[in-house]
Amino acid sequence: MQKMTLYIVTTICALLVLVALLAPVLAPHDPEQGVLVDRLLPPAWVDGGSLDHVLGTDRLGRDVLSRLLYGARISLMVCALAILFSGLVGSALGIIAGYYGGWPDRLLMRLVDLALSFPIILLALLFGVIYGPGFANVVLVISLVLWSQYARMARAETLRLKSSEFVDLARSAGCSTPSILLRHVLPNIAGSLIVLATLQVGTVINLESALSFLGVGVPPPTPAWGSMVAEGRSYLFSAAWLAMVPGLAIVLTVMSVNVLGDSLAEHLNPKLRGGLKR
Repeated sequence: MQKMTLYIVTTICALLVLVALLAPVLAPHDPEQGVLVDRLLPPAWVDGGSLDHVLGTDRLGRDVLSRLLYGARISLMVCALAILFSGLVGSALGIIAGYYGGWPDRLLMRLVDLALSFPIILLALLFGVIYGPGFANVVLVISLVLWSQYARMARAETLRLKSSEFVDLARSAGCSTPSILLRHVLPNIAGSLIVLATLQVGTVINLESALSFLGVGVPPPTPAWGSMVAEGRSYLFSAAWLAMVPGLAIVLTVMSVNVLGDSLAEHLNPKLRGGLKR
């Protein structure tokens, strides 16, 4: 049963990536252009629906399916950039602080405490007021929060490894500090960082959707799952599909990547095998 669940969530995640990459090919309509005479058409399986708009249309006559596909593209791009940027910065700072110790370590830990204590929604609202909503601002805000988790994990793993025999042997052989960090420390902590990145995909999707829902994320008319839910909340009783379709996409995607991340953690860390039950 567990293997079957893993196959299902892996398939869902693979389909999400494929759909995001091929959105311009798969989308039947332009996601930003609507036809007012076709506004609020129900899904094809409901009376009054049309196969030309399988998931219906929104209040401006835009195709919901097309917007959903392009919304996946936005979510994937935000995830990739935010996790890449925060992972590189946080891991580098964590490795340096853990290896050298002293005041760099103390300074990093205080910055990590500050980043973990700052509410991301408040930070996003502040950026939105000062600079306006935008794709770059969403990536920047999420990265400012996530880097601290990579820094803390990289520091802890580096503290564990810097007294290991192979690191001592590398020092005795005359290896430089950058060489030791890049060739001996980083490869041995990469597995933990990859697991953390996988587990954060669901977090980033939730954050991006929440920011778009509040109007400080990706600005319209660019389709984003969070803004689609926000637009559909006014039609919950007359056109429920406008909020339900992107909402289900968010739930299904986050659940799938979280299960996949847990499975990856079990695989890369034998101590966790059998410890995570679903």
